[in-house]
Amino acid sequence: MKIKLDENLPAALTELLRAAGHDAMTVAEEALGGSKDPKVLQVATSEGRTLLTFDLDFADIRRYPIGSHAGIVVFRLHDQRWVVLEPPARRLIESGLLDRLQNGLAIVDESRVRIRTKKPNPR
Repeated sequence: MKIKLDENLPAALTELLRAAGHDAMTVAEEALGGSKDPKVLQVATSEGRTLLTFDLDFADIRRYPIGSHAGIVVFRLHDQRWVVLEPPARRLIESGLLDRLQNGLAIVDESRVRIRTKKPNPR
């Protein structure tokens, strides 16, 4: 899976994703540090990458509607240190949910993952 990590996520997550076989790139590696949210998401979408971030603004489906991007994962944790992020990140990776997120939104907290995807068109 192709993933872009926002600048607010630690390098350890990039390494964990790569070790799990994902094609993970960071905002910093592409000289996008300091870019506005719409630009970061636009680049991730154009590359077919799911964006992982701590930035809660990306959870606003009015601003970033389901289906308008390659996928967004927002980590909503009480603390952003790696010691707190690592267990939910491992759970997300090992669950296979990243592969099923296509064009959807996942909110990850310490104990669960909530996913919203575009509903199929009934015909």
